[in-house]
Amino acid sequence: MSQREEILKRMADGVVVGDEEATKKAAEDWAELVKAGKEHAYIGIVDGLAAGMKIVGEKYESKEYFLPEVLSAADAMYAGLNVLLPLIPKSETKAKGTIVLGVVEGDIHDIGKNIVKAMLTAAGYEVIDLGRDVPSKEFIQSAKEKGAQVIGMSTMMTPTLLSMKEVEDKLKEVGLKDKVKTIIGGGSVTEEWRREIGSDAYGKDAMEAVDKVKVLIDQIMTAVKAMKKEEEERQQNL
Repeated sequence: MSQREEILKRMADGVVVGDEEATKKAAEDWAELVKAGKEHAYIGIVDGLAAGMKIVGEKYESKEYFLPEVLSAADAMYAGLNVLLPLIPKSETKAKGTIVLGVVEGDIHDIGKNIVKAMLTAAGYEVIDLGRDVPSKEFIQSAKEKGAQVIGMSTMMTPTLLSMKEVEDKLKEVGLKDKVKTIIGGGSVTEEWRREIGSDAYGKDAMEAVDKVKVLIDQIMTAVKAMKKEEEERQQNL
């Protein structure tokens, strides 16, 4: 096992067992590689901390872990994030776009949402974290106020799936459906549900969600540039 693989494993293992000190120490060791120009902080976050949290999520779903273990794991992950996030270059942390993120109304399970938040932040996006048990209107209001390109919603519970549909319906009502994209995810969410409610994307896990958010934001940015170009050409022809 190489040095980088060993450090990544220690980060992941530290998160899985909820050991803040061990996770922080492993993150600090990774930080030394970053400062030496040998690695990137984002790799440590994705392949170390987030990889550990993914295992925790799987253990929680299989009833091997319960809330206390999950909370300890989250604390360990944040101990590592506090070390690595500041090491991402300023040029990369300049907001590439804005996403409003939250767990829908009626659900308080925010493990997946927190992983996605960490990875989006590390990837250079501005994340407006609304937390958990978020009313539908709050997603819409925040997206309007912050000029967000994407709304991200998650839920682990089947009864709260309808809260996602509410957000989609409200976006249509206020005329924002074409201006703000949506992505949904969580234990009870499927691609079929995405199609049924008209969401723009479904992320089966945190890594896929981040990739799809990038695509959605790129789509919005491209559309905005095209509209500006059309307006400039129209003005020149007046």
